Amino acid sequence: MQRRALHFTAPRQVAWRRETIAAPSFGQVLVKTAISAISPGTELLIYRGQAPEDMARDDTIAALAGDFSFPLKYGYAVVGQVISLGPGVDPDWQGRLVFAFHPHESHFLATPDELQMLPLDLAPEDAVFFPNMETAVTFLLDGQPLMGEQVAIFGQGIVGLLLTALLSRWPLSSLVTLDLYPKRRLLSEDLGAHLSLDPDAPEAQERLLSHLQGAGPYPGADLTYEISGNPEALNQAIAVTGFSGRVVIGSWYGCKRSDLNLGGRFHRSRVRLIGSQVSSIPPELSGRWNKSRRYHITWQMLEEIKPARFITHRFPVAQAAQAYELIDQNPGEAIQVILEY
Repeated sequence: MQRRALHFTAPRQVAWRRETIAAPSFGQVLVKTAISAISPGTELLIYRGQAPEDMARDDTIAALAGDFSFPLKYGYAVVGQVISLGPGVDPDWQGRLVFAFHPHESHFLATPDELQMLPLDLAPEDAVFFPNMETAVTFLLDGQPLMGEQVAIFGQGIVGLLLTALLSRWPLSSLVTLDLYPKRRLLSEDLGAHLSLDPDAPEAQERLLSHLQGAGPYPGADLTYEISGNPEALNQAIAVTGFSGRVVIGSWYGCKRSDLNLGGRFHRSRVRLIGSQVSSIPPELSGRWNKSRRYHITWQMLEEIKPARFITHRFPVAQAAQAYELIDQNPGEAIQVILEY
């Protein structure tokens, strides 16, 4: 049979191509995609040609084998229905709605252990946020927010908004977010942020620090997240973090460089910089946490938060080029873009 697959062919160029796909073999199922979500972080780096070409896409996901050199297929948020079973597969999989970390394709083969069945009461439009919610959960595991702490988040893209929604459930003394775009800042405050600021405004740092309670020799946030994707924001994040505070760096900058100022306040304030990445469990938690446990809490949070409300644009897959152009040229208008099959 034939399927259609999205290919990144060159910077700012995508193509929707037909391919031949075999019938499922032993232990495989065939999935027909219903919707897939575009990652406005990693996928935008690929679309712009800013991902390091010699770097592996993801060593932990078979469907994402290979590097970032053009041409390539990418994507990691697909919801579809199992329409055919190969020999040796449990009949319970037939007809089930499933989630997969998989590129944008109309049909694909997978083994059951590469799929997750959707909870029966969760809509596909909520389930397609699974990777972003799992990332937000990982940020919590890495940052380990405490009761009464003051938290700042740089970046209110979709992962930042999900993180805000999660942290609003914590008994924090203050939750301040920063983002360039008014629509995101308004939504951030609706989700529970006490204050949301434009990081480029001249008074942004002063307003943020004045909102936080002073303590210690260098007052500021106890915990700061830098998830804007902008390397320049890391200096801002460090500057607003208090004595012995933590900065969790969840952004992937690709080929973009970060010129850090570590010669001033950072040198004396004992700030800790923590790299966070969802492909692994924080080593200090690996004795009690594994991916299955993280998956479980991710599904639970999807059911509670219902993130389908963050979908701002839907495109038929034939218009994928327009979808990527929108994210690239008008990021302030697009929060979550999905492709419909």
